[in-house]
Amino acid sequence: MTFSAERSTMIEFRDIQKYYGDYHALRGINGTIKAGEFFSLLGPSGCGKTTLLRTIAGFEGIDSGAVLIDGKDMKGVPPNVRPTNMVFQSYAIFPHMSVAENVAFGLRRDPRSRAEKASAVEEALQMVGLKGFGARAAHALSGGQRQRVALARALILKPKVLLLDEPLSALDKKMREHMQVELIKLQRQVGITFILVTHDQEEALVMSDRIAVMFEGQIAQLADPETLYRRPNSKKVADFIGTMNFLPCSVLSEAGGRIEIEAQGLGRVTLTEDQAPPPRGESPVVGLRPETLTLLYPGQTTAERVVGGKVDEAIYFGDMTYYDVYLDGTDIEVRLSMRNVPGRPILDVGEQVKVAWSPEALVLFR
Repeated sequence: MTFSAERSTMIEFRDIQKYYGDYHALRGINGTIKAGEFFSLLGPSGCGKTTLLRTIAGFEGIDSGAVLIDGKDMKGVPPNVRPTNMVFQSYAIFPHMSVAENVAFGLRRDPRSRAEKASAVEEALQMVGLKGFGARAAHALSGGQRQRVALARALILKPKVLLLDEPLSALDKKMREHMQVELIKLQRQVGITFILVTHDQEEALVMSDRIAVMFEGQIAQLADPETLYRRPNSKKVADFIGTMNFLPCSVLSEAGGRIEIEAQGLGRVTLTEDQAPPPRGESPVVGLRPETLTLLYPGQTTAERVVGGKVDEAIYFGDMTYYDVYLDGTDIEVRLSMRNVPGRPILDVGEQVKVAWSPEALVLFR
């Protein structure tokens, strides 16, 4: 996905502080969300992402700071007056109503005529791929269909911002992946700002223009998916986003934009400044992703650097096999991934292997 940074700001957080008694739930949240952006709040349970979403909706107050929507401070503005609507994790579909009645529920105080409301319902159902489903009983719908009804009910009010509180978590894996693509298409179609709360790293990477990774009530990093994955700003973010191998290292020298390190299992390596986020006072380690390591089969050569190792585990996933490999001369185990293309054998546990890697794949955390 591409996203223009020149779009106007839809939501702005200004030093948001939120307490529940003595518990500090949100700790100085700052940042902006652009108009028309698909934005995700990502983090483990209890990190504050749903609380932050609810402050946007107006369901939670804040102790200090400000939430601005389309340039207007939302202090004192009740949820039903804000230009937002929310799709909850449970969908909150009324089982005794038809699909059309569920979608039309938000229009019950709308001054439009009955015919105009019916037309708006049909338009909303078509938008989410449920054309012709209006008369169907809500209790007869599948999980994916209920989710679409909840989306239609939220979108019929034409909010400036749609808030999504883990809306796909109740779906099975195949349906969840299908609905991820459908949500991306829908967001592009309607062009409004979507804000998704999720603890699923893959879901956030697939769907988002930008992601705010949260830990303990703070935003640890806010960036586009590729930057988060390839250039995380801390070991904690790197460890949370996908899978990363960490190898202890020592920093030998740093000058002229170059950083010389000695990494266990890899030897001496020269890194550039963009491979090293600002120091945080931690013990230095280098990280590299499983797909940046490659097994060399007999007869293969490479211009990359090579280390020896022994297969400790082989995990078959159909399209991919993940290998845990002990690097020669160390007790360090790294995980690497190999695509199962025709003719490529699955290696056995205990086999000696050669592992190719590139210095450009490393990120230094310290």
